[in-house]
Amino acid sequence: MTRNERVLVVGQGVLLGGSAIAAALLSERSDWRLDLIALLVGVTITSAAFELETKRFKVSTAFLSLVLAMTLLGPAPASLIGVLAMVFRSVMRRSPWQASLANISTYAFFPLAGGLTFELLGGPALLKSSPPTFFLLVFAVFMATNALNFLLLAVDFKVFEGCSIRASLREIYAPVLPVEVATGLLTAGVAFAYQGHNLGVIGLIAVIGLVFQYLLRTALNSISHKEQLEGRTRELASLQVGLLGTVLQTLSLRDKMTARHSAAVARYSREIARELGLSEREQDVVHTAALLHDIGKFIFPDSILFANSKLSEEDFEIVRRHPEQGARLVARIDGYGPVAEIILAHHERIDGNGYPNGLVGEQIPLPARIISVADTYDVMTSRDSYRAPVSSREAIEELRRVSHAQLDATVVETFVGLLERRSVTFRHADDADFERELNLDRRIRDYAAPRPVAA
Repeated sequence: MTRNERVLVVGQGVLLGGSAIAAALLSERSDWRLDLIALLVGVTITSAAFELETKRFKVSTAFLSLVLAMTLLGPAPASLIGVLAMVFRSVMRRSPWQASLANISTYAFFPLAGGLTFELLGGPALLKSSPPTFFLLVFAVFMATNALNFLLLAVDFKVFEGCSIRASLREIYAPVLPVEVATGLLTAGVAFAYQGHNLGVIGLIAVIGLVFQYLLRTALNSISHKEQLEGRTRELASLQVGLLGTVLQTLSLRDKMTARHSAAVARYSREIARELGLSEREQDVVHTAALLHDIGKFIFPDSILFANSKLSEEDFEIVRRHPEQGARLVARIDGYGPVAEIILAHHERIDGNGYPNGLVGEQIPLPARIISVADTYDVMTSRDSYRAPVSSREAIEELRRVSHAQLDATVVETFVGLLERRSVTFRHADDADFERELNLDRRIRDYAAPRPVAA
């Protein structure tokens, strides 16, 4: 058990103990109408036995009868009914003690809070003085305590799974909120109809429960479908990442120099993007596009790929086609459209004399301008097919010379600053450097924790 989990367990114990003490202090003899208590206990326990289950939590209709207990009986009986329902559920399902404690403490607290709030706002007296206000107050208590219940659930997810409370509420509460609103209105109607102390009216809970179960099942099915879709998306993304790595490894087998060049450009491009203030996601896109910017060189015959002299005009026409070929290949991978657009533009020039589309200035996507600078530098400083490398200082002078014409001057100066601070390097002869740039994996954690109950 982690430190946070221990703190949570202690907190739940304090919550349960505090709720018990508060219930004892708030208890009044007139609250304990045994016939109504027995009926609501039966309905609550039965509802808890027929809960709906999602991947992360379970939902029951017990909340309906608990709200009626808060508004018709008072905080102490409502808290007791909630505890009895969760104790019964834990025994029947043989739940782990941590899950049992979480559920019992939650169901002891929020009925107590709701019942006390209802009394402090003068709820019982409103039934005669202002029935419409009574109805609205019951509905408000339903929604407030329902939100509190889901908030406590989100806190559990925060501790056990590391999910933010806001993200958890968006995932588990937002989809069922319309159903909860409808159920709250129905519950307020039952509480209002009970004004003649007619126990038969409580039988409406069974009807409400059926409606609630049907509507909630529809809502939860939408959550399930969403989770399945997200799971398939993650699987597809993992497959695509593996495919990209395989393609680059294959290119490395055919032309080790080009593959290492792509890895170096990816390293430089990410650092430039970070220095320019691009987001983490944008940095990932730039990095991926840089890794794949020369993937279109698969179309090159060996006579071009391994040429030891300057290329002929015919050969250069083939070379000019590699951005389009690479972009076309990458665009076929679902979700990689933005990467393909960058690959297509990485040989455009600021002055419009680049290829394949002759884009000018800021018409060229910033990631493509970044890759162009990194590409130009690495070609000059690493061994080319027919040219000897130059020093970093000579390459920097050349980058500055072609600024405003071939390259983006702002990107050039940003990169030069990184080079002069020695903030970025790449060793072409080092397999570890190459492999590190191919590590595109974004691990997806799957947490296994007891699923708490949401009312």
